[in-house]
Amino acid sequence: MADAFATITQKRMTGGFRIEGIDNKNLHIDPGPGALVRTYQFGLNPIKTDAVMVSHSHTDHYSDAEVLIEAMTRGVTRKKGIVFGSLSVIDGFKHWGPCISKYHLSKPEVVILGANKSFELGNIKVKGTKTIHGDPTGIGFQLQTKELTISYTSDTEYFKKLHFYHSGADILIASVIRPESERIRGHMCTEDFIKLVEEVSPKIAIMTHLGMKMVQNNAAKEAERVTHETGVKTIDATDGLKIDLSPYISKQQTLDSF
Repeated sequence: MADAFATITQKRMTGGFRIEGIDNKNLHIDPGPGALVRTYQFGLNPIKTDAVMVSHSHTDHYSDAEVLIEAMTRGVTRKKGIVFGSLSVIDGFKHWGPCISKYHLSKPEVVILGANKSFELGNIKVKGTKTIHGDPTGIGFQLQTKELTISYTSDTEYFKKLHFYHSGADILIASVIRPESERIRGHMCTEDFIKLVEEVSPKIAIMTHLGMKMVQNNAAKEAERVTHETGVKTIDATDGLKIDLSPYISKQQTLDSF
């Protein structure tokens, strides 16, 4: 998953990422442009989606949400699955959203999440996390089971209490758009991510939503720097990245980024 410039050039894939097998459920998070096609491209089945999760009202995070919902509900013919979204995504807020039609929301269960608001999806506790970004209702997500906790910051700038919302994460996934200390409003750079990783202390950290400057600056080296300075293994989310989460849990699960 990459930034807005990558969205319009497709120099980086923008389909979000999937978590497969968590509590025997398959989740698609922030399905931006290409999410459906990339799901098939990498050998996964969008029909076998149990939840579509959209963090905020920017096109690179929501544009394929409706078609993923159609896959999940068999063409909007079955009561199946669940959609999680911010207020702006589901109902709209001022000039933000809504991003998904009422027609597409007519079959799945729909849950609006805010910061620290949670919902039980089977044995998964799904919690919204605070962001500071363009969309004032935007959120990240934390997924917690008895075996594993995955946190995703979505788009946000670093702020002092950011780590509080991602406390306890075994796997920390963050949007890190710029290299070194090059900050832009509403986003993190590598220096910010180093601080967050040190504060959260996950078992593994993943940098996603990589901007073109991050890619040009060699994102792999930036990830190596985070690893070196924090002692936490850090990976840059290359297109088509697949991570086996079994080293961190007792049941096999995977994370696929595209």
